Amino acid sequence: MAALKRRRTPPFPGRGHDHARCVDVALGEATRLCARDGQRLTPLRRRVLELVWGSHQPVGAYAILDRLKQDGRAAAPPTVYRALDFLLARGLIHRIASLNAFVGCARPDGSHPAQFLICRRCGTAAEIDDPRLAAAIGRSATESGFAVDAPIVELRGLCAGCRRPAAG
Repeated sequence: MAALKRRRTPPFPGRGHDHARCVDVALGEATRLCARDGQRLTPLRRRVLELVWGSHQPVGAYAILDRLKQDGRAAAPPTVYRALDFLLARGLIHRIASLNAFVGCARPDGSHPAQFLICRRCGTAAEIDDPRLAAAIGRSATESGFAVDAPIVELRGLCAGCRRPAAG
């Protein structure tokens, strides 16, 4: 297995962050990957992905449903869950179980263990990938005779922005 690329930029968005670019890149990658795999990124699936990427904060299915209704779409919970399931199955989003919410995947081009830093103050979630952490978890699980089927790590704390004292 090839080693995962290490992130060179800070995982949390900083000042001057161009979030519209995050959304554009995610939608472009999703379009490319679905076309490559012969899958349809329907307008609804695309809109759900756009809403998930709407911020760096995890978003729940019912918040997505509410936003779709604001858009004038006649969506129902099963419709949203089917779209989310499609996006999850293709690695375009992740589910953060402790929040029962979803975030966009920073690296949808391949299967990888998901590791998240979740700020308990601002709610931002940052995906990191540390192959050493994944390897340590895998080793410990194997030594315990445990078969991991969902290698997702969720760490809570405070991001650098929330840790900084308020200027004043």
